[in-house]
Amino acid sequence: MARWAEFWEDNTDFAPEVEGALVRMKNILRRSRRSDGVAFPDADFTFEDYSTLHALMIQPYPTEATPAQLAEATNVTRAAMTARLDRLAKAELITREVEPQDRRRVIVRPTPAGRAAWERHIHAGMARDQQLLSALTPDELKQLNTLLRKVILSFQ
Repeated sequence: MARWAEFWEDNTDFAPEVEGALVRMKNILRRSRRSDGVAFPDADFTFEDYSTLHALMIQPYPTEATPAQLAEATNVTRAAMTARLDRLAKAELITREVEPQDRRRVIVRPTPAGRAAWERHIHAGMARDQQLLSALTPDELKQLNTLLRKVILSFQ
């Protein structure tokens, strides 16, 4: 950032605090994604599989969602979600059922094996996330959350 600040020192449009915050948040996310990728070396169960199951598992009871809802939650296209769901259904980690009241609507639910796969990985993921932010004290982490929440709420 110091290099950019020096380069833009005469430009009033440059806000080093804003640029610094965004660059650092992107760096944290990049490290998180790398860490998650390394945690899923097996092609039989990928981070994308886990991410899809996670989005499904955190739905309000009764733990079900439509493919469109899962695509939105995981920030992928509906076509990409269809491919993910095909893979999870083939592995018997989810079921897809046509809703009787509206046959155009498909409901996705985890199977017991899908729940077990998610549970095997969720705690390790929490540990990776906690390690990523371990430089912060509990009070600093609360402060960071408060500030980030304030930014997110400003989008509405």
